[in-house]
Amino acid sequence: MAQRVALLGGSYDPVHHGHIALGAYFAKLLQVDQLRVIPAGLPWQKAMLKATPEQRAEMVAIAFRDQPFDVVIDPQEIERAAKGLPTYTIDTLRLVRAELGPDACIAFVMGADQLQRLDTWNEWQALFDYAHICVAARPGFDIGAAGLPPAVAAAFSSRLGTPEQIRNTPHGLTYLAQDFAVDISATEIRAALQRGEQANSLIPPLVLDYIEQHNLYKS
Repeated sequence: MAQRVALLGGSYDPVHHGHIALGAYFAKLLQVDQLRVIPAGLPWQKAMLKATPEQRAEMVAIAFRDQPFDVVIDPQEIERAAKGLPTYTIDTLRLVRAELGPDACIAFVMGADQLQRLDTWNEWQALFDYAHICVAARPGFDIGAAGLPPAVAAAFSSRLGTPEQIRNTPHGLTYLAQDFAVDISATEIRAALQRGEQANSLIPPLVLDYIEQHNLYKS
């Protein structure tokens, strides 16, 4: 049977329970053989990140350590950034597809906020040639009423598939999880930590320990 891999990209500045829940949700839904977590290198649409690439990768490794499924921390975007290269998802998907072969099921997981900006991504329409696009939305999210760019709404709606269809095809389908109720913002977490507040309910304890040890997000 062809391998099934879910890809979960992000800045992870810092990683939080929302990221873990998102990865676990789709790992279970799609019955994946592996969840590949990909910390961003130099995400061109984000302001300067607070933690270093190495620190973000280490926090991710700590956060996903004890999951009941296979997790791999993929450093390829950080390695490209170290060479001064931009971080584009399309490049990541091409490399993963080349590695796993034409038959593997590859699902790229994102939040609804990313879907709303998808038409600004480099070669966004080519993403479907390499992976399925799976989106987690807050309850009540509606593709038609969500203010999506028309081209994105049309492309996403025309490719909607079931989890079973996605599990058994290599790429090209979309899925909208409308019962994903985790709503945590890394921006809000950084602000809370800067104010000296506790974020125990938002971040895994061992990641909080790491943040303390490395004196992150204090200023």
